Amino acid sequence: MAESGIFDKLVSGLSLDERQNLLAKLRGQTTLSNEPLYHEDGTAVFTAEFETGFTTLPWYYRLWYFILSLFKAKSPVEIFEDHQVSVLGQKIEEKSPGMYDYQKRLLLPSFHRQIEKLKEAARFFYSELDASVNRDKGAFFAFMGSLEMAEVHKLLSTETEPEFIVAKFPDIPETELRQIAFKTMEDAFSQITEDQRNTMYSAARSLNCLKGLSSFLYDRLIMAFNVSPGQNGAICSVNVVRELLISLNNILYSLKITPPMTLLESLFVFNLQEKAGEQGFDINRESRHLVAKAEESLAVIREFNKQAPLTWIIRCAVRDMSISPKEISGGEDWFVVYRDYWRRRIESLFAGYLKDRRRRELLNAFRYFLKGHSLKTLSNTASDLNPDGLPIKGAFALSFLLTFYSEVFISDINKILRPILIDGEFHEKENRIEFAESYNNLIKVEDDIKIFERKISPAGDYGKRYAQARQEMTSLQIKRRKMQIVIEEAGEDAEDILEQVRKASHSMVNILGGFLGRDPRSRYGILSNFSSIAGKGSQFINGLNETIQQFQKVVKLLDEIEAMEDGR
Repeated sequence: MAESGIFDKLVSGLSLDERQNLLAKLRGQTTLSNEPLYHEDGTAVFTAEFETGFTTLPWYYRLWYFILSLFKAKSPVEIFEDHQVSVLGQKIEEKSPGMYDYQKRLLLPSFHRQIEKLKEAARFFYSELDASVNRDKGAFFAFMGSLEMAEVHKLLSTETEPEFIVAKFPDIPETELRQIAFKTMEDAFSQITEDQRNTMYSAARSLNCLKGLSSFLYDRLIMAFNVSPGQNGAICSVNVVRELLISLNNILYSLKITPPMTLLESLFVFNLQEKAGEQGFDINRESRHLVAKAEESLAVIREFNKQAPLTWIIRCAVRDMSISPKEISGGEDWFVVYRDYWRRRIESLFAGYLKDRRRRELLNAFRYFLKGHSLKTLSNTASDLNPDGLPIKGAFALSFLLTFYSEVFISDINKILRPILIDGEFHEKENRIEFAESYNNLIKVEDDIKIFERKISPAGDYGKRYAQARQEMTSLQIKRRKMQIVIEEAGEDAEDILEQVRKASHSMVNILGGFLGRDPRSRYGILSNFSSIAGKGSQFINGLNETIQQFQKVVKLLDEIEAMEDGR
């Protein structure tokens, strides 16, 4: 899942009741103005286009414009347009002096200052959205849904758990577990009421509008302004930034109402929850501070809409009184994102559950094969006891090999292989070379794993780089990529060790099987002095057979571990 585990950490760190209590407390301690962010002023709303407006004028007005056209070398329609622009331009000057010069079509210093204030206010929401919705939109909607649709959330988070289903249906086949979970999910979705859907949609709309406003190209607009002699600040030709103004106006128009308090509180609590373990951290205090900052930023947005009549300025600039802002799209997909989140989460839960089940089955198989000895866990790798370790693929298999080496290979297998290495007389030189190479790769397994452990330790190359990447003050994406590079490199080292053991085990099965004449067509033949090494008793022959079986078991278990880790 994207940002795997975010929502699970939130749930484990702050229960549903605790979140609801925290938000209720915040509402009692903080205030948020419900005054609309955008006011539509109808005094300058011209519904007709220029030519249509002219043709609907009384005949005597049209006659008057016709007479004027004889003196001004302009068409009556153009003179009528000039009049409309002039009337609206004067209204802009009356309402917002110092904002726009309609005669020169210039945005003035007051407008420039208002845009800079708007940029700073909007950037506050950018950082908050970047740490939550942009990071994992589905997880945020799941968090929001847990507050707005508590009963639905309880069904989704409890009754889709594999353990819950298994406890309810003890004898259910593994193939049916997921089917029941997804049916429960669909049943939960069917209980979402129309009011709840509208609330979630409204929140999604507000989020999308805030995202549009916070990520608007303010710098491109601001850089178009230049200081001009005789002006108390920077000015800009409106024609240069006309498309930017239209885009900004559409966003502001879409963000008419103040985002609901529940949405903002959820946004901040969602972001702050990951810091809950830090010393001296008070999520209540931090949330109050962020709500207060949000109120300040919203006040700036509200003030901009009052001071800067964007719609009027755009109408003057394009000489079209019929232009009006348009609603931007967004938010309609909230349920698709929400549903996809839960689908992915259930898939992840079941993949983890089945992986744990197979891991337990493998551990039982290990105990018998390893003569009852517990698995030796690799240091500095991720586990339930060490969640901050490196999550390296192959670590579980290396733990198995480490235990196998000390408890089976050295104590049993080496007693069979060593005499062959020292005294064995091979008919074929290449068979001798293959046996020696395989033996050397097996005998140094423990050393290879110990070297690998040192490399992933806090003092080792991988351990240092991983810790540095985690602590870097950079974007989450860059940080995650650097950590992933370390994990992949360490994983390749682990796979090299595992592949050497696989290859050596396969070779030993073939070579030792050749000693026993199991496959007459094989290139692996019997030793010239096999009888002298084996002796008169059957003990060596039995040991040889058992060694072959043990190597076959090693390969089988390594393959099963790999399949378990890959979710196959």
